[in-house]
Amino acid sequence: MYGRKTERLYVLRADNLYVYDPKAVHNILVKDQDIYEETAGFIETNRLSFGDGFFTALGDRHRLHRKMLSPVFSIAHMREMVPLFYEISHKLQNALVKMTINGPKEIDILEWNTRLALELIGQSGLGYTFDTLEEGSTPHPYGIASKQVMPLSGGFYANTAKEVIAPLVSRVAGPRVGRFLANWVPWKDLQGFRDVVDTLSGTASEILQQKKKAILAGDEAMKAQVGHGKDIISILLKSNMNASLEDKLTDEELHGQVSSLTFAATDTTSSALSRILSLLAANKDCQDRVRQEIRQAKEDNGGHDIDYDTLVSLPYLDAICRETLRLYSPVPYLLRIARADMVLPLATPVKGIDGSDIHEIPVPNGTKIFVSIVSSNTNPHYWGPDSYEWKPERWLNKLPDTVINARIPGVYSHLLTFFAGGRSCIGFKFSQLEMKVALALLLDQLEFTPSKEPTVWQMTFVSLPHPDHESVRPRLPLVISRAA
Repeated sequence: MYGRKTERLYVLRADNLYVYDPKAVHNILVKDQDIYEETAGFIETNRLSFGDGFFTALGDRHRLHRKMLSPVFSIAHMREMVPLFYEISHKLQNALVKMTINGPKEIDILEWNTRLALELIGQSGLGYTFDTLEEGSTPHPYGIASKQVMPLSGGFYANTAKEVIAPLVSRVAGPRVGRFLANWVPWKDLQGFRDVVDTLSGTASEILQQKKKAILAGDEAMKAQVGHGKDIISILLKSNMNASLEDKLTDEELHGQVSSLTFAATDTTSSALSRILSLLAANKDCQDRVRQEIRQAKEDNGGHDIDYDTLVSLPYLDAICRETLRLYSPVPYLLRIARADMVLPLATPVKGIDGSDIHEIPVPNGTKIFVSIVSSNTNPHYWGPDSYEWKPERWLNKLPDTVINARIPGVYSHLLTFFAGGRSCIGFKFSQLEMKVALALLLDQLEFTPSKEPTVWQMTFVSLPHPDHESVRPRLPLVISRAA
């Protein structure tokens, strides 16, 4: 047993490690990423849920997926997306402002943020609209289904099915037997998950068929579609048509990309945006300060929506986003499995039970490794004694040398929030831009205050708020009113 006194690395079971030492994390997620792979349960569950997309590809195939998608997440392309982000976010702003005509009103902000995130990735990512973002509008079946993925895939029995049963069925029997079992086994959640998968798959097929027809019909047909042919899937399809034979994605992989991208961009963004608004509701001085910054930037722009360069560089808005993503990462941990006998080096040695310093840890083949994003982001050894406190101001000055010198391998601000290495979040700048556009519009017009109802944030694969520990459906009540 490795000592917990250092709070850096210890054994949970004989075949499990919990780690957030930066050197060890660098080896797992960057240097030896092809050895420390996603678990079979993760791969097969995502294959069953979304098909053969970004989540299920490994090694060279995953690098090919990333190569094909990289251009659509460039700064140049995101600049082109800003007007569309504003257009969609204005719909949410108008809907919420309309709800406050008769005074303050309590709403489920998570539901609205999830609808917003889905519509943002729908139009900008898929060239498809899911939601009018109006109160009382009929939700799209895809939106309903996507909200059920996390609740249906959580819990002890669901986790057992993901980590044990799904890989076994896939390896031994194949998809037809898996489908038969989903129909036959008397388990309500399994049938619910089957129906969710059918809806996701059916919508993905519909979107791909529409896009392929528009591409074949020419540029005018593309411009007439939602997204005007600049959406991620349209660009990906056109790039794939021009790719060499060995670099082409299969139809199954293209199909899988639709649901993979949508799911990845919806729950995490809505979780982060909801957490920010919850924290601002609880810290009125911070909310007032960022609102003033937003209004000043808007005034400087002649009363128009804040332009891209100004928006991404607003110091206090940026500090609020960074601090929230540091302290409350939407994804709290990553799970990997060693595919060979390895040795993990440590940046800081841990104490063994005999008191000796341990500088490296042997990792047998098959060991499951929990990379703690939360523990890395809040490590007081690097971030200081106030590391567990929400302090946006820490980002307005130079970060401590301990953070800079720690060489934390994350792709974003010395944090692991958006992961590291070849499987880091390819759309992290896309997500930040979505959040900043939404916050600029909502905080300009609305004030957020806490509900009297207590909320618990559950540390599932994506952290989501619940009114209590027993509630299955995530929800975040906040009170909105017109901002002075």
